[in-house]
Amino acid sequence: MAGRISDRDIAAIRDRIRIEDVVGDYVALKRGGADSMKGLCPFHDEKSPSFHVRPNHGHFHCFGCGEGGDVYSFLQKIEHISFVEAVEQCAERVGYTISYEGGGPSVQRDRGTRARLVAANAAAQVFYAEQLRTPDAQAARDYLTERNFDAAAAQMFGCGYAPAGWDALTKHLLSQGFEFAELEAAGLSKQGRRGPIDRFHRRLLWPIRNLAGDVIGFGARRLFDDDTLAAKYVNTPETVLYKKSQVLFGLDLAKREIAKSHQAVIVEGYTDVMAMHLAGVKTAVASCGTAFGDEHLSMLRRLLMDDSYFRGEIIYTFDGDAAGQAAAMKAFEGDQKTAAKTFVAIAPKGMDPCELRQASGDGAVRDLVARRTPMFEFVVRSILAEHDLDTAEGRVEALRRCVPVVAHIKDRTLRDNYSVQLAHWVGWDDIPAVRRRVQEEARRGSRAPDPKSRAVAAGTPEAPASVLRRPRPNDPSLWPQRDALKAALQYPGIAGTVFDSLPGETFTDPAYAAVREAVATAGGAGAGMGGAEWVDAVGRSAADPVVHSLVSELAVEPLPADEERMPRYIGGVLARLQEVWVGEQVAELKSKLQRISPATESDEFHALLGDLVALEQYRRSLLDQAIGDATGEGLAG
Repeated sequence: MAGRISDRDIAAIRDRIRIEDVVGDYVALKRGGADSMKGLCPFHDEKSPSFHVRPNHGHFHCFGCGEGGDVYSFLQKIEHISFVEAVEQCAERVGYTISYEGGGPSVQRDRGTRARLVAANAAAQVFYAEQLRTPDAQAARDYLTERNFDAAAAQMFGCGYAPAGWDALTKHLLSQGFEFAELEAAGLSKQGRRGPIDRFHRRLLWPIRNLAGDVIGFGARRLFDDDTLAAKYVNTPETVLYKKSQVLFGLDLAKREIAKSHQAVIVEGYTDVMAMHLAGVKTAVASCGTAFGDEHLSMLRRLLMDDSYFRGEIIYTFDGDAAGQAAAMKAFEGDQKTAAKTFVAIAPKGMDPCELRQASGDGAVRDLVARRTPMFEFVVRSILAEHDLDTAEGRVEALRRCVPVVAHIKDRTLRDNYSVQLAHWVGWDDIPAVRRRVQEEARRGSRAPDPKSRAVAAGTPEAPASVLRRPRPNDPSLWPQRDALKAALQYPGIAGTVFDSLPGETFTDPAYAAVREAVATAGGAGAGMGGAEWVDAVGRSAADPVVHSLVSELAVEPLPADEERMPRYIGGVLARLQEVWVGEQVAELKSKLQRISPATESDEFHALLGDLVALEQYRRSLLDQAIGDATGEGLAG
């Protein structure tokens, strides 16, 4: 068993890693200010981006759901891994060799961790790719060649071949130092009647990668007629790495283009993804071993960053057969959960994109995507095609079935337009009547109770309760306190000892006071720490969940000043807080003076009067500094 990772290594790796690059593997980020990037939160479903990253401070925070932290926290949450594994991933990314206290270098870490499973899959992919070049893999190469995929295409997508032997891969990986328990946990090997054996045999393989590009599993296609032990396509079983509802084949290659072009094309198979990419449609992806679902859609939405209805396109390509029609209808049911415009592209003669490329070339594949049909139109027309619109009975039944579909459209303008279109398609002369029926159906649907809202109304707790209430970010009376805390977290070198000298009672809001206490517990702003390490230390000092989330939020929320003017601004904010506190002391002294008789208690009266004059002068100097330095609206009033 290896030792622990030293604090020195944890800090060094965190300093070298760029949090925006790591987060950018999962979320499309856009500039939101001088040191701020934003995108759609990967931890909850949202239509407007409230997820912010501060590159210079190494932290992220979602103002919608409250998740936040440093780069290690992000990887732990997004990949469901341990802290140690998150540190190791970052170390590997920046080429940093970890020296474990009481252990060896990172490659000697304890077995069974996520990093070991990733390494096993990577080694398996290299082995399979080498096997594809052997004489025994001729059938696999023929399969690719017949579909117009050459050696360069196979290499681009990492194609490989599982040999005929029962344990060729298992023996190979065991010889490289992996243990059977690791290979079994990675889904590469399994226990046979006579010992460990490979999971895949005599099959063409595609490596399945996560957004970061790590191989986490494989998809395998049958090549031989006598291979009757499993279905035509089999995939790696569910593992720590491979969750089929959270993986899309080709997304590692397509993610940048999806974010750039605001378009994602959904196809049904591995060869369809290959055909699309090679034809120039570099936004194509496919689900692996399961139907395209809500979690897949959420992954794409974060890359598309569709923060309004008319931003981004999701294009489904389905086979023209009955199964393809059914798949389109199922996709329609989930369409309302995304703000992206959704389309359908169906190739002629029931061909899939791979077959279309074989028959008509790359241009036909690009045209297929260009000639897409809006999902709503496709669904309605598909239903209409099942009815004889030349008869009154057929038109009535078609209208009966299509009205609820059109009413399902949440965008009012779009729904009204499709109501008119529906009347035209059906051949119904009374267009206002169709529109009324759609509106009535939409109202009925909107009145349907939401199970989640019922649970909330019934008082069902969704998260552990906190004794503290989160303050309103835009409360003008608390702005100085909020900005002072942001300064202490983001610019401790500037806030420093001035912030630390502020009395605890300066922070009148209980949650802000708790953050102030967490700063003090972590050593104070003047302790010499900074960046993600400092924010992490303050976060660890906050036991209350609201305070912990608030620390993350304040560490990311920008201050209203550019970098050059930041020292003056922070000085003004701290002066304003000091002025408020001194003002309270002035008021208290005035109250005391009113209770003292100058005639009978002359010495005490004059002593207090002197203190009052001095405090008034100090208060005026602080107020002048606050007005002169603080440029944020409402901070110097």
